[in-house]
Amino acid sequence: MSSTLNMVELREGGSQDLTSVNTIMQEAFDPRYGEAWTSAQCLGMLSLPGVWLVMASIDGRDAGFALSRIIAGEAELLLLATHPVARRRGVAGALLRAVIDEARGNKADRVHLEVRSGNDAVRLYRREGFEKVGERREYYRGRNGHLFDAHTYARDLD
Repeated sequence: MSSTLNMVELREGGSQDLTSVNTIMQEAFDPRYGEAWTSAQCLGMLSLPGVWLVMASIDGRDAGFALSRIIAGEAELLLLATHPVARRRGVAGALLRAVIDEARGNKADRVHLEVRSGNDAVRLYRREGFEKVGERREYYRGRNGHLFDAHTYARDLD
């Protein structure tokens, strides 16, 4: 999986990319929302069957990633993050489309994702055909203990 789109290069990632994944995640996810995973959580997920990591780079520097899985014919976008200095350059859109393409190539019928209420990424997800299908009240626990709702979205694959 290697392609270039508007200077965004995508490649298949692996455990060797976890340092970069962690750096991007810590920069991209505001700690007040409690969305970031630990390196151990990411490594544990990567070791499971049906899980894949897509890395995005711009000018040879890691700019974002998407961690996804497929189970029983349904795919789930687990994490998607773009480093703040690379935002508004097509990284998140390229990653999301790569996840959709990979899911479709693996015969998934649907892609699911979850996002914190108020997250600006919802605009991208809706633009790419995702529709809100559910809500988890007070799902994310921020650093100060404040709770935030999670919204679930899905997109059927034709």
